[in-house]
Order: sequence, then structure tokens, then C-alpha cells
Amino acid sequence: MHEKISIIGAGSWGTALAIHLSKNFRQISLWVYEPELCDAMTRNRENTWFLPEHPLPENIHPTTSVQSAVKGQTLILLVVPTHVIRQTLARIKPFIEKDCLFISASKGIENDTLFTSHQIIQDVLNANTPTATISGPTFAREVAEGVPSALLASSENLETARQVQEFFTTDKMKVFANTDLVGVEIGGALKNVIAIATGICDGLGLGFNTRAALITRGLVEISRIGTALGAKPETFYGLTGLGDLVLTCTGDLSRNRQLGIQLGKGQSLKEITENMKMVAEGVLTVKSAHSLIKKFNVQASIMEETYRVLYENKSPVQALKDLMKVEISTEFAGIKGLE
Repeated sequence: MHEKISIIGAGSWGTALAIHLSKNFRQISLWVYEPELCDAMTRNRENTWFLPEHPLPENIHPTTSVQSAVKGQTLILLVVPTHVIRQTLARIKPFIEKDCLFISASKGIENDTLFTSHQIIQDVLNANTPTATISGPTFAREVAEGVPSALLASSENLETARQVQEFFTTDKMKVFANTDLVGVEIGGALKNVIAIATGICDGLGLGFNTRAALITRGLVEISRIGTALGAKPETFYGLTGLGDLVLTCTGDLSRNRQLGIQLGKGQSLKEITENMKMVAEGVLTVKSAHSLIKKFNVQASIMEETYRVLYENKSPVQALKDLMKVEISTEFAGIKGLE
């Protein structure tokens, strides 16, 4: 058993990871943004807002105090939406211990800077702040239930990645390690964009052929952008690329896919998001993907058309028609290392 860890963020994923890690840590501080939810979790030992029917083990201690959650901790797991990482770090910065290891479980790309989560952490705190990412094909509910799953622990330092691997490994969770931190974070973020596109096609009532084509070509687009950023092409054919993409594009528990389905059925983005309790990271990541495509002059027609549907009011039917007109080349054109 490890001694203690602080988890920042008590949404469905943060809560599920707290339950999972309760097997490996004696004490877990779980920072909860909403005071009302924190009170309910402390009283009822359950996160009824975001992960109902999954009791909290006794070694999980919810708190709304960032000082209480962070002070004295040398291990912090950050599980907040990417667009609030910067402001959350600013809140906890005064209480962070020297040489604290930050592990991110967020999957997104900051709109203005186009930074992934570890880059935001190092930008706010210090360029030398030890950072890692945990990612892979996992739904929060199934992790909380102990369904056999697999994750990828990544850090630019292999020793750090192996340390994180050890923290998260249980008899129900197989954890692998790698050092392609940028590739892991890009794969985890951009798969949400393709999941929205796949959901749109499902909402339009199209078949399995269309879904398979979108997933496969979506993976090529993710690889093009990732390798342009310096990622290794093989990363996108592992857990955080192909694995996470397949899960998010086909699983009914995927918020991004469900949002896409509603778009395909004719609802507007505003109507859908107003009724969503939890964030679909892909909505903002679509903007970042659009910016990366322009910055690196990458061909990524699926992501481009998804952007137009979400932010330019283009009809899904017309977007699909235009996708089918895109000029084609060789299968892996544009992927550095595979061209």
C-alpha cells in the first residue's frame, strides 16, 4: 500500500479513479468543487451527482478546501476538464509541496495556447515540474465497478511512467508505460472529436460501414496531427489511440458520441449542452483541432467538417456529402514515419 494521494476533481472520472486507487493508497483526499456535493458525499458516502450507486470506501476523504486537499501531498492526480486546469492550478499553487508529482487524467487541448494537460501544468507551475498522464480506453462507471480494463501511464521520464504504472495497477487494471507524453495526450484528446463525428453518423441512421470508415480514417487524422507535433506514430495504434478511439466511438457511455447522435438527429449544440450535467470534452477540443489543422497545414477533413457542424451551423447531411467528395491519396499519407 502507498501512503496518500490527492485527487483534484470529483466528477465521474475523478470519483471512479478515487474508488479504484482506494485499493492501493491508505489515504485519498478528494477535492470537490461544489460544496453541496461535498456535503452529500461526506454524509452519504456516494457521489449521487456524477457516479451514483458506487459507494465511497472509507479511506476517501472529500473536501472543498484546496489547502486541505493539497498541503503535504507529494502526489496529485488532476481530474478536471482541460479548460479549467489553468485556473484550478492557480488556486492550489500556494499550497503545493516542492517536487510534487502531477498526474493528469484530463483529455483535452487548451483552446488559446493549444497546450495539452502536462504543458499547462508546466506553464502554470514550473517547466521542471514532474508530470505524467494516465489515459486509455476506460469508462468511469466500469472502472468503479472493477471491470477488467487497461490504461497507459506516460511521462517523458520512463522511471516516472513506471512509478505511475505501479500506483494504478490492480488485479482488475492492467497498466502499461511509455514515454511519448505528447502522443498519449493528443490521442486522448482528439479521439473525442472523432467520437462526435461518429455519433453524428449514428444519429443520421447510417450503417456500420460508415462508422468503421470514420473510426479508421479518424485515426489517420489523429496520427497526422500528433506526428506533426512530434509524437511517435506507433502511439496512435495502442491503448490511447486505437483503443480509446474505438471505445469512445462505439460505447453508449460516451458523452461525446451521445452528443454527436443528438446533433445528427437535428438538435443544436446549444440545446444539447444546456441539458448536459457533465462536460463533453470534445466540444471545446473541436476548436483546438481546427486550430492545429490550420497551424500545421494537415489534412483532417473529418475534424474540419465536425467543426463546421458544431460552430458554423452546417447541416450534418451536407457535411457528409462534402466528406465523400474529398480528394484521396495513399492510405497513410501525411503521417510522419508511415508515409
